[in-house]
Amino acid sequence: MDYQQQLRELPKEHDFFIGFDSDGCVFDTMEIKQKECFCPAFIKHFHMQAASKHARDVWEFVNLYSKDRGCNRFLAVQRALELMHAWPVFAGRGVKTAAWSQMDAWIKEETKLGNPALKARVAETGDAELKALLAWSVEVNQRIEDLVHGIGPFPGVREVLEAGKVKADMIVVSQTPLEALTREWKENKMEHFLHMIAGQEHGTKTEHLKLATAGKYEPGHVLMVGDAPGDQKAAKGSDALFFPVIPGREDESWAELRDNGLKRFFAGTFAGEYQQKLIADFDQALPEKPHWEKV
Repeated sequence: MDYQQQLRELPKEHDFFIGFDSDGCVFDTMEIKQKECFCPAFIKHFHMQAASKHARDVWEFVNLYSKDRGCNRFLAVQRALELMHAWPVFAGRGVKTAAWSQMDAWIKEETKLGNPALKARVAETGDAELKALLAWSVEVNQRIEDLVHGIGPFPGVREVLEAGKVKADMIVVSQTPLEALTREWKENKMEHFLHMIAGQEHGTKTEHLKLATAGKYEPGHVLMVGDAPGDQKAAKGSDALFFPVIPGREDESWAELRDNGLKRFFAGTFAGEYQQKLIADFDQALPEKPHWEKV
């Protein structure tokens, strides 16, 4: 299946377009997924048991509480190992944190960082390092399927979707695997708001936005809603406006989008001072350096 062709062929039905990130933005799923699914599997497959407390600190910083929040899962592994290598507590406990060269090479070459591409590389090379990475990623998906259920959207989300669908073509723009995204949106009976769900298999978030909107919408008529710097980067890379859902202030953010942001977007008054204030607040909420480097 040509996932990216689906984005290119997405029909334009309205004059405006909105892309929504899903995990941690629409649904309050980031904490449970990262803390109960990604991190335990990471400690297991990357043999971090002897320094599990510190491994958890690093993993949660990268994926929840820093400017790397919301990045692709394989980039998260790469960044976590980099921070661990620089933190002496791991070496002091005999935990190996050296860079995984085959993983680094695959990440550098691959444009669609997901399980399908990784499975293909494992089948091609038989590399033990990549096999371990794939085993971790597969287990993460299994843990999510088993554990993450019954989690609804943040307050205000449904009202935004109801108001948005009248004037905008709306899709999910996410790095979560498509199966999990589809399950969550259907479980909450919200998939009918969307024109499409784009996940990990469709490429990067920037590609999602570019492919879905190129040549279809006027400047200022495309908006990305997200909770991570990667969402802001995707918006910038596709000449879209950006509305941040600020981690820890999600209810407040959705109320702002519902009451003011959406109206400004449709009225053409979103860009400029209003967007700059939102982004400044967002930037302050997520640090670059971890707390252990400040000591």
